Amino acid sequence: MVNDPIADFLTRIKNGYLARVHEVSVPYSTMKEQLALMLVAEGYLAQTQIVKGKDVKHGSARQSLLLKLRYDHKKPVVEQIRRISKPGARIYVDRHHIPWVLSGFGIAILSTPQGLLTDSKARKLGLGGEVICKVW
Repeated sequence: MVNDPIADFLTRIKNGYLARVHEVSVPYSTMKEQLALMLVAEGYLAQTQIVKGKDVKHGSARQSLLLKLRYDHKKPVVEQIRRISKPGARIYVDRHHIPWVLSGFGIAILSTPQGLLTDSKARKLGLGGEVICKVW
């Protein structure tokens, strides 16, 4: 059993890039779907889709996310992806302390009252929140 599903999601993406595979499958959740769609919109993933399958052990329907990784001239687009706020140590920032990632070349993803936002969009809207991860 995984204690931190978001960290597991990010680790699977990082390991997929390190292994140079083109697709990674992760268990489905709404939060992971939103994170994946945000990474697609920012250009860090090529595509995401929901795959319905059957859980053999329990006989119930089970969904997963299929993430297609993106490469640029055989080089991974994501150099590093790092979980910031963890279940044991939540990291919250106000609008004045949103972190810059590599002077703007990377992104930080925040969970705000208006949903998941990138650091630049949160700054523009004047919102703070929980720093989920940094990607560069």
